[in-house]
Amino acid sequence: DSFDILGDGVKELLVGRDDGMIEIYNFDSADDPVLRHDYALSESIESIQGGCVGKDGYDEILAATYSGWLTGLTTEPVHREGGSGEELKLSQEMQSKISSLRSELEQLQIKVLQEREKYQQSSQSSTAVSSVPAFSVNDKFTLNKDDASYSLILEVQTAIDNVLVQSDAPLDLLDVDKNSAVVSFSSCDSE
Repeated sequence: DSFDILGDGVKELLVGRDDGMIEIYNFDSADDPVLRHDYALSESIESIQGGCVGKDGYDEILAATYSGWLTGLTTEPVHREGGSGEELKLSQEMQSKISSLRSELEQLQIKVLQEREKYQQSSQSSTAVSSVPAFSVNDKFTLNKDDASYSLILEVQTAIDNVLVQSDAPLDLLDVDKNSAVVSFSSCDSE
């Protein structure tokens, strides 16, 4: 997206990448874009948009991720500094917002408990049938020209416990910065 997130009167280029990076580029006097800010998410970004969403006067960047999370980055200051001896007083609007969020959280916790109880009851019945839930896999296998290697990227909307890679040809697995996996090798039986 292109949006003036820095408030300098010139639109910046907002980039959401497959590796989870959000980058903000602006165009100074040079022809090439200059990276001003970046932020890393833990999954690929499907969509990105700049605008004013949460509070008037404070622009934001909204990013939708592969699993459906909506993440917002705002220009609103998160910290307020008080002078010596000053107490932080919340406005009536902020107090009502906090109260509303607390009651919404309590209602959601009650709903979760009710759904857990329903699941427990249905799973213990004699007619219960167990099945593996269907989920989509976002996979990419791309060639990295710089070092003549391939990158395998797997994303699922649930936790990945194991990935098995089986090959008739010998493979060398390279570690990357974003890799959190524990790699285990086993030799192939020729038969």
